[in-house]
Amino acid sequence: MAQEESISLLVDLAQDYYLNHLNLGDISKKYNISRYKISKYLSEAVDKKIVTINISSPFSRSHDLENKLNSIFPNPNFYVLKNTEDIAHENDRFYSFAAKYLQDLIDGKKIIGLTWGDTIYHVIDSFQSTAKDNMVFTQFIGENGKHNSLAGTMRMVQKVATRYNGKYLTIDAPLYIMNKDVRRLLALEPAIQPTLATAQQLDLIFTSVGTVDSINSIDSWHDSKKVLFPNVNSDSIAALVYGRPINKDGKLLIDESNDKVFGISFKKVLHVPSRVAIVNDKFKSSALKAALLGNYFTDVILNEPTANKILAEL
Repeated sequence: MAQEESISLLVDLAQDYYLNHLNLGDISKKYNISRYKISKYLSEAVDKKIVTINISSPFSRSHDLENKLNSIFPNPNFYVLKNTEDIAHENDRFYSFAAKYLQDLIDGKKIIGLTWGDTIYHVIDSFQSTAKDNMVFTQFIGENGKHNSLAGTMRMVQKVATRYNGKYLTIDAPLYIMNKDVRRLLALEPAIQPTLATAQQLDLIFTSVGTVDSINSIDSWHDSKKVLFPNVNSDSIAALVYGRPINKDGKLLIDESNDKVFGISFKKVLHVPSRVAIVNDKFKSSALKAALLGNYFTDVILNEPTANKILAEL
């Protein structure tokens, strides 16, 4: 067989097998060639680079970026989603990626705490349903004040508990309560006390990173910033972690006596064994960088643009 005819046959066989999805029996009848020879020709097509096979995982991790981040922030485990050319589905890919690794981290845990936000909402939406009757999902701090939003914490714990066929507990109280005595007495109310008692035993928290914009977007918080964060210049707030303000170096800007957050204490939060941050917004890179400098998370799930921007800022 001439070389041109040979290559033409390899191309035809490869197209029918790989693109037209004909089985070996159909191809054998079409070309009057034995199945053994067809298999041999298909292998030859691969050897001659007529056929190239690429396996592209939708959840490829950028280990290079993960290693670079770990060289600067050695404590957290990083999971960085590698970019693809499929820009149109970038967010959906990230939510599925984050859901996969977060569910791996959740596996085996019993008491899970979470906060609010669109990213958290969409990640939960991408969870694979599984039955874990002994699992409890709970708030550990109060509501963010966006009661009409599907991404509020109370709705979020209900949503994720449904995915696991587990139980959920809520805190029907605002995130910030100014009066110390009100915070103390409210924590003893029968409708709230069981939630806070359960939250003291958290195995894992998953959350995102907040910014001053998240405070400014709620009128009651925006108008009360000086009372919420006494002796804190709002311009010095680089991020909010678990509702508390930190500066660009990751230092907490309030002490325990000035902490207006209703829920378990900040010290108790930092004793939770697994604390997972999920960020896919490169405009939050400065906020995440500050949180990383403060060592507030044990695991960080993010996308490549955010990782690159953090490294560029450093």
